Amino acid sequence: MLVSRLAGEPVSRLNPFTRSPAHPLTNKGFTLIELMLVVIIIGALVAMVMPRLTGRGEQARTSAAKADIQANIATALKLYELDNGNFPSSDEGLNALLTKPASSTNWNGPYLEKRPVDPWNREYKYKCPGEHRIADYDLYSLGKDGTESTDDIKNWE
Repeated sequence: MLVSRLAGEPVSRLNPFTRSPAHPLTNKGFTLIELMLVVIIIGALVAMVMPRLTGRGEQARTSAAKADIQANIATALKLYELDNGNFPSSDEGLNALLTKPASSTNWNGPYLEKRPVDPWNREYKYKCPGEHRIADYDLYSLGKDGTESTDDIKNWE
């Protein structure tokens, strides 16, 4: 190529990526119809997948509430009971896991780092003695709807 430049002959243009002659007028992009077809296909796929993904968020919240009730808060309550000989009363509530109640003599807390709230940002409900678990306590979240109903997440079921 260098020789042809020196001789004054026209230099053939090569596409640097394909090493084939470049023809600027024959290189085509996507047509508007092709682009619209791709957008329609992507829209249809999103419409089919999104309902499945949105249900996962609620399922994850329910699982997180169950884990809080059955593991995190239950462990803190058990430690409180081991130190004090009983669970906090309903009046003391879950605050007894954070600050020493006046009635406690062997409190070694705090048993939790912060006040527990459910995944819907509401406080867990605590009753001791429990109505459903008379030997210890009832602990539950009101669930998604925020009212006592069938979607509550409880420690007695």
